[in-house]
Amino acid sequence: MNTTTYFHGCIPVVFNISSYGFWENLNSPDVIFGYSLPLMELQILLIFAFIVTIHIFLRCIGISPVPSYMLAGLILGPQLFDLRERSSGKLSWDPVLDGNASLRGLSVCGNIMLAFLMTVKISRRLAFHNGWLPIVVGILTFIVPFFGGLCVRNLYTSNIDPHYLPHKKVLAERTVIISTQSSILLPTVTYFLSELKILNSELGRLVLSASLINDIFGCLVHILAYLRGTYKNISPVTAYRDLIGVIVLILIVFLIFRPIVEWIVERTPEGKPVADVYVHGAVLSVIASAVYSSFFNMKYLLGPFFMGIIIPEGPPIGSALEAKYEALTMNVLIPISIAFSTMRCDVMKIIYEYDDIMYNIFLIAFTGVLKMAAGMVPCLYCKVPLKESIAASLLLCTKSFSEIFLYESTFDDSYISQATYTFLILCALINSGVIPTALAGLYDPKKKYIGYQKRNIMNLKPNSDLSILTCVHKPENISAAISFLQLFPSSIMVTVLHLVKLIGKIVPVLISHNEKTKRLVNNSYIHTANLAFSKLESVTMTMFTALTHENLMHDDICMLALEHATSMIIIPSGRKWAIDGTFESEDEAIRRLNKSLLQNAPCSIGILVDRGQFSCRGTKRYHINVGVLFIGGKDDREALSLVKKMKHNPRIKVTVIQVISNRETEATDWEYILDHEVLEDLRNTEASNCISYTERIVTGGPEVATTVRLLSEAYDLMVLGRDHGMAQPDFDGLKEWTELPELGVIGDLLAARDLDSRVSVLVVQQQQQT
Repeated sequence: MNTTTYFHGCIPVVFNISSYGFWENLNSPDVIFGYSLPLMELQILLIFAFIVTIHIFLRCIGISPVPSYMLAGLILGPQLFDLRERSSGKLSWDPVLDGNASLRGLSVCGNIMLAFLMTVKISRRLAFHNGWLPIVVGILTFIVPFFGGLCVRNLYTSNIDPHYLPHKKVLAERTVIISTQSSILLPTVTYFLSELKILNSELGRLVLSASLINDIFGCLVHILAYLRGTYKNISPVTAYRDLIGVIVLILIVFLIFRPIVEWIVERTPEGKPVADVYVHGAVLSVIASAVYSSFFNMKYLLGPFFMGIIIPEGPPIGSALEAKYEALTMNVLIPISIAFSTMRCDVMKIIYEYDDIMYNIFLIAFTGVLKMAAGMVPCLYCKVPLKESIAASLLLCTKSFSEIFLYESTFDDSYISQATYTFLILCALINSGVIPTALAGLYDPKKKYIGYQKRNIMNLKPNSDLSILTCVHKPENISAAISFLQLFPSSIMVTVLHLVKLIGKIVPVLISHNEKTKRLVNNSYIHTANLAFSKLESVTMTMFTALTHENLMHDDICMLALEHATSMIIIPSGRKWAIDGTFESEDEAIRRLNKSLLQNAPCSIGILVDRGQFSCRGTKRYHINVGVLFIGGKDDREALSLVKKMKHNPRIKVTVIQVISNRETEATDWEYILDHEVLEDLRNTEASNCISYTERIVTGGPEVATTVRLLSEAYDLMVLGRDHGMAQPDFDGLKEWTELPELGVIGDLLAARDLDSRVSVLVVQQQQQT
């Protein structure tokens, strides 16, 4: 398709879109790059070729992909390939339709979708639901550097070369630097927190809330700044027109679009996806709002920002938008956008104009120091540890890819010079590469889970209450968890945590189920589960729901276990069986979570494998046969201590089977001594007819497997330790076939798909970090 445009009635401007391929002109095959589509494809190919090549090396030292996007743009910039300049005259004499027009359009689309999706996924309740500290930090981190920078803005203006910028432009450039350095953009903060995997930590929630407050101030200042610029540089009438245009946009978005969105949400049944026509209609409305904002001399991101505010995060619309557009935006459009923006950098300009931008560099450093101080002082006043205060302030001072779009918009409007623009981009590049590494050394949330106190069942005092945290992922986990809790006759303290994968949202939320927060969860399954757990007798119940990312779920579990002084965490295994005992499915995400918990949990852990029969027999009219497989080691001792808590339940019959190997063990071995003491105590307990005791002797791996499979047929629930220490028999031939290493060798045998048994399994690991 070819389009011919005429300028001023005299010069034809030809704009070609698609070519006929290399054979169109065999003598000069590069003629195809005179067409927009092949040229754009070549530009994209070069961008991603450099991104992939650079990231191959950077990922070896733990650096995220974003610096690779920036470095690819710098390589394709004026210093080396100068791709923009080489492409500019390929298509048309019209500067608007030059060879970079298509790539510029993709870049703008990426910015629009990023601003929209990030606004949708950020909870509007975040700013004011984490106490007053984030509010104070958010306000101070904008006001202190902003007004502090304005106080020194007018210094050393007489030494500026007039060929660099006129005097008024110099002041405007410094104002832009001060305002951009005072602002905190949420996408940048979210990116760093995601990289460090601390979104749901106390530090993460503090920084996110503070940055949202700061963002509100920054947005208002930038709107007023653009209106003032229009008033002074164009005309007062145009400025008033633009102000009215912004007010009209806000009214249309909140009075027309918001009721439409609420109607769509109400019309969509719970658990069902929203119709595609509404999703695509929302995206078209976002693009239209960007065009409207540009028409009234506002930045085109203002409209998408307002549109994102009115769309509720999470299902059904927020999750549908994420599913359809986030991968395209983050993996294709944003890399192109970042690389295209950094192509405009000219490092040599910094050298040639260093004397003119030297004070700008000072302003960047000065406002950064003020911002660090403004973030640290309130944190230290509230007795936040020094390292965490420094980490929070660093996060609030960092700049990355989202600031690039802000810098580029001011560069397009000629508010800053190319030298200043380049220096700001280089600062963002250094931030993106260095800050995550520095923060990882300053703040490690896992240190809070280190067990300085012994939080396990074996070390509980005789008359102390047992505290258990049980996790529920899906409806099928409820009956097994309730059946397990009913095994304990005495009063226990139970914390139930519903784990829900976060979709269409960024910020994890931990909800306590009381009267004030019932409205925050609209999931009928969670309400039904809470009702089922609340009917348990002799149980002190506390219920929570964690809406979080899959790779951060272990943090919520560990934090809750630490706060409630839990002795054991009970988690499902991830394998699902039907009621008739046939294997149905396996959830790899749950397995990954279980492995993380085994490494980081602040207390003991029990992984429950429910084959169906145990949960069906959990009601009070059934008797439960519980078998404890004791080989030796601290995990087996913990399992035995847990089962002893069930011994006074008249419905429970407990049998302890000690598996003795022919491997020699020194009688002076400390683990052997502890095992012997536990079993001696058990034999004394056996006299009261509460617990039966028996022994089995095995000689090797095959005999272990045979013994375990035979024992599984006699019990409804088998309880055993994950690791058996020095006491374990010869497992040669068994370890090589282990499918579920998180269950240990014996636990894997009992949870095998081909095991013809209905026995459920609880694999126990005693607290590791003591």
